[in-house]
Amino acid sequence: MRGWVRVFSDTEPPENIFAYQPWLVGDTEMRVVEGHRHGKVLIARLAGCDDRDAAAALTGLAVAVRRSQLPPPQPDELYWVDLEGLRVETTAGADLGQVSHLLPTGANDVMVVAGERERLLPFVWDEVVKDIDFERGRILVDWDPAF
Repeated sequence: MRGWVRVFSDTEPPENIFAYQPWLVGDTEMRVVEGHRHGKVLIARLAGCDDRDAAAALTGLAVAVRRSQLPPPQPDELYWVDLEGLRVETTAGADLGQVSHLLPTGANDVMVVAGERERLLPFVWDEVVKDIDFERGRILVDWDPAF
């Protein structure tokens, strides 16, 4: 209504998405005029999106922010996007492939590793993930390549 759009956010908490300005909506940079929780969903009014038709044109487009808008991760934190493309190698030296993307789950996050076949590895520090070496572009894991 009146240009408001429903927003799906991956930030924690979801309302933090409103702290980032501007948004990249599809290929277009847009400024958030207002945004808040409305029941169980987030809604936003974007500059230049003044009616129902303009809002409908944005349906299905991804919302992103530039990396420079994000705070640097703390020493014990990382951004998932930084893991994408890293090689995954077992402690025994087997190359499992590259991190395609990560999936959130209730118990722990999961790395999707694309190699000669796709593998789903739980992202569990110390138990599975032993080391992340950004300089070498590698994640070291304790994982049976047959699994």
